[in-house]
Amino acid sequence: MSIVIDALSKRFGAFAALNGVTLEARPGEFLALLGPSGSGKTTLLRMIAGLDFPDAGHVLFDGVDMTDTPAAERRIGFVFQNYALFRHMTVADNIAFGLTVRARRDRPAKANIRTRVAELLDLIQLPDLGHRYPAQLSGGQRQRVALARALAVEPQLLLLDEPFGALDAKVRKDLRRWLRDLHDRLGLTSVFVTHDQEEALELADRVVIMNRGLIEQIGTPREVYDTPATPFVSAFVGETNQIPVTIAGGRAAYAGRQLDVSTAGISDGPAELHFRPHQAELGADVPGTLPILVGAARQRGGGWRVDAALDAQPIEFDVSGPVPDRGTRAGLRLTDVQLFPVR
Repeated sequence: MSIVIDALSKRFGAFAALNGVTLEARPGEFLALLGPSGSGKTTLLRMIAGLDFPDAGHVLFDGVDMTDTPAAERRIGFVFQNYALFRHMTVADNIAFGLTVRARRDRPAKANIRTRVAELLDLIQLPDLGHRYPAQLSGGQRQRVALARALAVEPQLLLLDEPFGALDAKVRKDLRRWLRDLHDRLGLTSVFVTHDQEEALELADRVVIMNRGLIEQIGTPREVYDTPATPFVSAFVGETNQIPVTIAGGRAAYAGRQLDVSTAGISDGPAELHFRPHQAELGADVPGTLPILVGAARQRGGGWRVDAALDAQPIEFDVSGPVPDRGTRAGLRLTDVQLFPVR
């Protein structure tokens, strides 16, 4: 199923939750909506689900306008952050719920429902736990049950709102790998809301970066990380150092010191220079480099993350070899940067 969002807007009083948002989820795609709290990502997901309705714009499924269609008629599966399982029902009854509450003419026979539940318990790798109650399960198991309940109605579209937010880091990592594998096997179109950039970059085919009710950038995980379109995306996705520079005559300068970086496509004037910790090499304090004072170092993987001061501004960079002593004055040569004009 393809999803087209056309100029969607929604206000809550004076607050613009969505401001003319347009995007498309392709059939079979895993699309992540990523942004800080208040960026509009959950509001957008609820509009797709039919749980809220826009003030303007349209939602289309496979070219059919579903803007005013209630959620029950959209054939979607929705997985919430808090699981929303019925505590008084067994796991099997929770999974079957969406089928048992259908109108009589659409409701499968009880034997068919039992078969469907057994298939889903196998799918979520909990085949022997149908008789248990939610309180008897771990957080990761409850989240799998919530996903099975969403899949029971054979949705065309799977929507997930921060589904791993209540889980610890190890369980989150295991479950998101499992979810990606499940998505690929079932061939669903999935839209996933998260504020966790690592989660979005690992799971999604494409990432939609949202901020203040607008889309800042849409791209593959590599595109939004390596070539951020705006200063917000650069700062929000991954770890980024930001320093003020001046562009003059095609050269970038920090505090009057020219830097050996490309300024292609950037007009003269004030700008922000962004670079990630791995995009710098430590060396001597010579022209073309950033003059720094080395601070503390901490191990990260097979290398070191070093804190430093650029005048009064803290920055971080990575080194794989020997770490200079704290208090050493050195120079950082920037191997790759993003430049953004200051408007």
